[in-house]
Amino acid sequence: MDKYDSVIELAKRRGFLWNSFEIYGGTAGFYDYGPLGAMLKRRIENIWRDVYVINEGYYEIESPTIGIEDVFVASGHVGGFSDPLSECAKCHEAFRADHLIRHIVSNPDTLCCDDLVRIIRENNITCPECGGKLGNVYEFNLMFRTFIGPGLKRIGYLRPETAQGMFVDFPRLLRFYREKLPFGVTQIGKAYRNEISPRQGIIRLREFTQAEAEIFIDPKDKTHPGFDIIKDYSVMLYSESAQESDKGAVEMTLENAVSEGIIAHQYLAYAIYNTQEFLLRVGVSPERLRFRQHMKDEMAHYAIDCWDAEILSGRFGWVEIVGIADRTDYDLMTHSKVSKVDLSVYMEYDEPKIVEKLSIKPDMGKIGPVFKQKARSIVEALQSLDVDELNKDEIIITVDGEDVVISPDMVEVKQVSETIRGENIVPHVIEPSFGIDRIIYSVLEHAYREEMVEEENETRIVLGLKPEIAPIQVAILPLLTRQELIEPARKIESSLRKKGVMVSYDDSGTIGRRYRRNDEIGTPYSITIDYDTLEDATVTIRDRDSMEQVRSRIDTIADTVHDLITGNIAFEDAGSPVEK
Repeated sequence: MDKYDSVIELAKRRGFLWNSFEIYGGTAGFYDYGPLGAMLKRRIENIWRDVYVINEGYYEIESPTIGIEDVFVASGHVGGFSDPLSECAKCHEAFRADHLIRHIVSNPDTLCCDDLVRIIRENNITCPECGGKLGNVYEFNLMFRTFIGPGLKRIGYLRPETAQGMFVDFPRLLRFYREKLPFGVTQIGKAYRNEISPRQGIIRLREFTQAEAEIFIDPKDKTHPGFDIIKDYSVMLYSESAQESDKGAVEMTLENAVSEGIIAHQYLAYAIYNTQEFLLRVGVSPERLRFRQHMKDEMAHYAIDCWDAEILSGRFGWVEIVGIADRTDYDLMTHSKVSKVDLSVYMEYDEPKIVEKLSIKPDMGKIGPVFKQKARSIVEALQSLDVDELNKDEIIITVDGEDVVISPDMVEVKQVSETIRGENIVPHVIEPSFGIDRIIYSVLEHAYREEMVEEENETRIVLGLKPEIAPIQVAILPLLTRQELIEPARKIESSLRKKGVMVSYDDSGTIGRRYRRNDEIGTPYSITIDYDTLEDATVTIRDRDSMEQVRSRIDTIADTVHDLITGNIAFEDAGSPVEK
């Protein structure tokens, strides 16, 4: 059994997650979070909120998971959100064609359908399930389509990402932020992609949770106000040039990465900093984390730079868990074009500018008598022209679909001085996009370990979750099921719950078995109530990772445990050591 199987077996057995619809045989791409998994997920999401909402000040919104068709026409999802599909002629299983040739070519996801078919044929690639012949390759749109209201008249789609809701809400958000840049907005919620063949557990789901921030900035000023504070922060960067030369990731400071042009600008670098800080805080192993830059042939057409936070997985190799991109002004421009709503921001200059310019002044005394009812439309069309278009013997403009010839004497051009106090710009968007489900799997795999306990001559399974994210933070364990021990145990349980600590009360089985059960689910601390407790009002606190124990006073136990979980005190400072 490899590590993936061990993690998933533990997750199912201990109530973290399991396949959806199990009593009906299940279906690929859907997982349920059990009691412990749902709690773990909420803790990770709330830490994300702490990073982006509390500390960065990017307020959170919530938009519908179903969107009208216009939204996804503008975003490009209706026309281009697809994967290449090939079906087996024998068993009719469907496969992503680019995945079938990953061992033959690099970046197969950049190839067109004809190239994929050619490579499949040339290399005699057959169905992975039954060995049958694979059919032609065609593009399969990944969005779930539905209808809004009765009559099948209005088409809708389950959103494939949370981002579009934030772009569509831009006018409201701009007013909320008092029409000033930069500002950010966040959203955590479900997204849906009708994956062709999701065969990687919770790494590739059809319904999944995203946590995204959209940070709207001035395209002329990409210097981050907090960059000086984090400029010496080091990250492992696997740049485009390193990939081209087959070199590995290199550790370097963010300042050096920006100054050398590896990371496009400070805002993107700052987003990488926040991403790494969050991932390390929730328990991703720093030794198995890197940031890989997108190659030119895989870069989204709207991005000028994009980095993926990747973790090293035992079964799947390097797996993307966060995407960080400068999306430029693409999203706001396309939504503005389709919706016919101005999505620009008026940016006032520090000092007004006085500019000399040529002004076009139509002569109504000459235009009116000649063109009569069309005169007003002709004047508006003339005023929209560039001055260069007037230096001709005749001027041709289009009014109501008809070409109209205007003689130069009907227009006066003169130089004027104009005071300009600002300009309208369309913001660029920096987007860190987090796959919460993939992050949860990464945390579980990186926390999972098996170790031999020499004095007990047995192997224990430990889920070394950080106390901040552990679903159960403290186990209350009366040594025996005797009323004199149960009563103080319940009082301790109550005091911890009032402190906001998630507690599990367990009096079933031997104390050793109870320790092992809690080690498996990642409970960082266990409190044992024994007969010494009745005499000296102290209890034993056991640390999951070291298995060390200390005696601590009951009257301060709630504060002590809370400080342990939040990292305010070290374990050795929680009480007096217990000799083994």
